Amino acid sequence: MEKYGLYLGCNIPFKAPDIEQSFRKIFPALGVEVEDLEGASCCPAWGTAPSFDLDLWCAISGRNLSLAEDKSVDLMTGCNSCFGVLSEAKHFLHDGQRRKRVNEKLGVINRQYKGSSDVYHVAHVLHQKIGLEKIKEKLVYSLEGLKVTVQPGCHTLWPSDVYHVKEKNPFYPTMLKELTEALGASAPHYSRLEACCGMGGMRSTDVEKSLGLFKEKLLSIKEEIDPDLIVTTCSSCYLQFDMSQPQLRERGEIDFEIPVFYYTQVLALAMGFDPSQVASVSKTQRDGIIKEIQSEKRKTDKTQA
Repeated sequence: MEKYGLYLGCNIPFKAPDIEQSFRKIFPALGVEVEDLEGASCCPAWGTAPSFDLDLWCAISGRNLSLAEDKSVDLMTGCNSCFGVLSEAKHFLHDGQRRKRVNEKLGVINRQYKGSSDVYHVAHVLHQKIGLEKIKEKLVYSLEGLKVTVQPGCHTLWPSDVYHVKEKNPFYPTMLKELTEALGASAPHYSRLEACCGMGGMRSTDVEKSLGLFKEKLLSIKEEIDPDLIVTTCSSCYLQFDMSQPQLRERGEIDFEIPVFYYTQVLALAMGFDPSQVASVSKTQRDGIIKEIQSEKRKTDKTQA
């Protein structure tokens, strides 16, 4: 069984623990073992150490990467920001002099960064390691006939030159689209596919600007696709789409609400897992679409057989 060190980051365990549970359900069922990286810290997030001290950033990231190295596994994260931060730190640590300085810092706590573990996003493991066909084989329910908007998020797309696993064309990403279509749903293209949702640093420093950017993207989704649900593989994007729709509704700026899921939650539902375990925490209403996904009429032929 293939094995990865599960790096959860901050958002998922603190704000969306059901996403974490979906990881713990689907990966073993798909033949992948996940190992906890005990003692993992913040990646560190872009607005902290990476913005003012490169060596400190690389030391903190290097320590997190060394936890996977200790277990002789590659690191897998479900957070786009964590993926971007850890991947870029690994890129910076190719520099021998910086690695030497960082390992001097890590030596104080009896750790060393070796560079032996790679960094993967959950979407990469699903798409490139497990594969679409195996995902299809494990489905109990089909999403055929449902229309899905996909939101890949920014930090798995750019800067693509430092990522060892990446989209063929980061300006026209297809990985999440193909993963969604593997569930039987359609995932039409829309004009603001690559646009930022306004989360992250913008949400922290200027809520109104963040909401404005989000609203612009959400309206394009509604007007161009009018989907049954939105699916993302970015925990920050998930939180933005989930918490900002009710805010805009309360202000009277939108008169609709679209259910939002992290991809592994929808996959877990399609594989037949209990919604109360894998899709139970949200501000946008999801009960209706969850019942639809797990309805009797959507059971696959092999399940009925």
